[in-house]
Amino acid sequence: MTEGDNSKHVVPIIDMQEFDQEYVDHYRKLREAAEEWGCFRVVNHNIPVGLMTQMKKVVSELFDLPTETKRHNIDLITGSGYLAPNVANPNYESLGLHDLGSPQDLGAFFSQLDASPHQRFEILETYAKAIHELALDLGKKLAKCMGLVADLFKDWPCQLRMNKYHFTPETVGSSGVLIHSDCGFLTIVQDDENVGGLEAMDNFGEFVPIRPWPGTFLVNLGDVAKLWSNGRFRNVKHRVECKESSIRFSIASSILGPNEGEMEAPPELVDTEHPRLYAPIAYEDYRKLRQTKRMATGEALELLRTHS
Repeated sequence: MTEGDNSKHVVPIIDMQEFDQEYVDHYRKLREAAEEWGCFRVVNHNIPVGLMTQMKKVVSELFDLPTETKRHNIDLITGSGYLAPNVANPNYESLGLHDLGSPQDLGAFFSQLDASPHQRFEILETYAKAIHELALDLGKKLAKCMGLVADLFKDWPCQLRMNKYHFTPETVGSSGVLIHSDCGFLTIVQDDENVGGLEAMDNFGEFVPIRPWPGTFLVNLGDVAKLWSNGRFRNVKHRVECKESSIRFSIASSILGPNEGEMEAPPELVDTEHPRLYAPIAYEDYRKLRQTKRMATGEALELLRTHS
């Protein structure tokens, strides 16, 4: 199944309920999506549409807070706290927390923004638990489609970013967020159900519009997925373009990389036909390498390459 009619302008659709039948074909489709696109649309994911709607409302309320209050949302690592509009992305601001699976990180986020009991207990904590479970489930399925059955990503931090785009008549045709690949393993995006603009690069090097689809999630694979899979998975390049004069929200939940130790392809994915492509590296070291070299679209992986 695909999104739309023209096969060159669609992303694959993965139905989570199909995996309950344990058909090998569903894992084949997932692997093909990961290898050929590096992104796919997830449907029938068991997160209630009502919760997704309530979460977007809370996100809107948090962005309506005074700027001084939003600045209390501080980084644990660079990019995990409040990002105000800047020269590179003048129409964009973002709030975030480092790890959805950490009660301490969740508590700090709620305190920083003085979240109400309703926002905290009824919406934010419920959404965080549900989306974290979905992220881990997708991680397990991606491992299984490569022949691995271990729960490999359960201890990896899962970052939450809430994004707001201030699109006006003057910004139509400009960029909301510049072209980039995600640094981590996978990102689950609840994109705006009304306002488009998200685009992903296909195998032809062309940007494909990702149309809004209420009640679903888009999953992007990042640089860590390409490293972990020994080059088999794509780290999809994507961007956000201003298509109309409107406020646009998105919510992104990302499995990053391990807190400890180095990242490398599992030995099961390395053999004589598939030699190890990338040298092992700690996630934090890789993230800093991307930043210091200003390599936002996955070029930093080439600095780790051991085989062509």
